[in-house]
Amino acid sequence: MPDDDAVCDYLSLALELGHRLPGAVGTRSGDLAAWQPRGLSPGALVREAGLLARRVPDAGLGARRERFLLAQLAAMECTARRLAGQAVPLAEEVATCLGIPLPADVDHRPAHRELDALLPGPGDLAARLAAHRARDAVPRALLPGALAALAADLRERCRRAGLLAVDDEDVEFVVVDDAPWSALHRRVGPGRSQVLVNAGARPRRSRLAHLVAHEAYPGHHAEQLWRETVLVGGRGWREHEVVLLRSPQALLSEGAAETALHVLLGPDWGETVAGVLGAAGLPFDGALAQRVEACTARLAAVRVRAAVLLHGERARPADVLAHLRARALLDEAGARRVLRSLADPHRRGQVVAYVAGADLVRRWLDHPGATPAQRWRELHGGAWTPRDLADVLRR
Repeated sequence: MPDDDAVCDYLSLALELGHRLPGAVGTRSGDLAAWQPRGLSPGALVREAGLLARRVPDAGLGARRERFLLAQLAAMECTARRLAGQAVPLAEEVATCLGIPLPADVDHRPAHRELDALLPGPGDLAARLAAHRARDAVPRALLPGALAALAADLRERCRRAGLLAVDDEDVEFVVVDDAPWSALHRRVGPGRSQVLVNAGARPRRSRLAHLVAHEAYPGHHAEQLWRETVLVGGRGWREHEVVLLRSPQALLSEGAAETALHVLLGPDWGETVAGVLGAAGLPFDGALAQRVEACTARLAAVRVRAAVLLHGERARPADVLAHLRARALLDEAGARRVLRSLADPHRRGQVVAYVAGADLVRRWLDHPGATPAQRWRELHGGAWTPRDLADVLRR
């Protein structure tokens, strides 16, 4: 079977799934705007994904592309099975759709103890952390300027590190007042992206650089440039004209975005970010923020356990909310925002992509033998799967 036939069939099935399940395809590029749906049923999607997976080994794609497509098709088939009404346990969905085992629960208490020492004073730890975050909040009027300042600084660092595939690129930041997410990247054209930032999520000084790095430099925007220029334009690997959410591809994409600030600034980012935001009228203690954020990042795994409680053990939403507040130290509004995202049956495993993806990619970036920037280019310049990265780390 010719290479183009296999890839075109994969693209068509991915877009059919996106038509059947809005949001399943995060990004599309190339000439896919002219694609028209055939209206396949979920059952037909299951059958066609399985049939294509059996044909891919004869397509002459090469080992890496073949592994990538087979992993993507397994994820697509699993999602279509759920759309067809089949019951798929959460652990099976994560293993099949994201390409990794469901992470085990983690002990939140060491992070609590470290935060307790970092934030002394009266009241319980959750109250002290909430007060710290309130002081750290970015006034809405200053948010556009702060985003622009951070984007300019991180973009220049990306350019110097060779992480921008083209010079003609741009990101527009748009502030919105209410959304179920903190920020969202959208491709709006070749080399062009729009990042929506939710002011209702109360962005903080200590998280703003992470947000800009995650969504833009060197996160999703830079990744998209690399994908279109290197993988599709340079190598002709057209399967990368789409980004299929709930897939191994998405796990590595989110994992890379979660570790994007680490690529540019390493673990000691506090002083640099404090300097940029201080010049934008938002002074803060970068050293303290860096240490607090390192602790709270470890608490992100609590959200995976919350998803297991909600979808695997059928816990009551009120109990999951209490779990998030007690272990992740979220306030009422933050816990409800997380619960709202977890409750979506088609996003129930997405939190794993962020948490486990970040852990896997961070270990890959820090693997001896190359700098994080070199590892970043290697990751986005090849059709990697989570299993590929895990195999390298084991070796």
